Amino acid sequence: MFSGIVQSVGKIAAMEPRGGDVRLVVDADGLGVDGIALGDSIAVAGVCLTVVAIDATRLAFDVSNETLACTSLGSLVVGSGVNLEKALRLADRLDGHLVSGHVDGVGRVLAIEPDARSQRWTFEVPAELAKYIAGKGSVCIDGTSLTVNQTDGARFGVNLIPHTIAVTTFKDRRVGDAINVEIDLIARYVERLLRG
Repeated sequence: MFSGIVQSVGKIAAMEPRGGDVRLVVDADGLGVDGIALGDSIAVAGVCLTVVAIDATRLAFDVSNETLACTSLGSLVVGSGVNLEKALRLADRLDGHLVSGHVDGVGRVLAIEPDARSQRWTFEVPAELAKYIAGKGSVCIDGTSLTVNQTDGARFGVNLIPHTIAVTTFKDRRVGDAINVEIDLIARYVERLLRG
């Protein structure tokens, strides 16, 4: 489990084809690899991945074809920035919202507009995810916990304050970019309970 509070921005150091899938190597110098062990979970651009190798400041992850198909990880190139977060411990503060790192789909950045010192961002998600996104609810974009301002069909908007832009990959995002979307965990379970 994660909180959606990005701890560092890493850089893709390698995307190595391995037997049909990929070994992703991330330079995680800013995250600090002390205390990270093989088998630990790290959220990489919002995707929960398992550490399979550690080399100085670099972390390696094996990424399956399923994960490549269901997230934006397959479109990354060497040098791409990725939001990073270590898994929560039971004693940690929960500053964002509960995030599993299980991406529900890939959306797109539709618009970025100034709004005083903030920026108003508009995203579009696959239609089947739109019903889970509610005004003033939580959503996780590329591993960042955000509050939804408004919804309009498969589109929704958020405001990003200068701090969030500065410490995440949002500073490098452009209109048209793909984004990993994880809906709120509670919305998933409520729907399941209602369906019986």
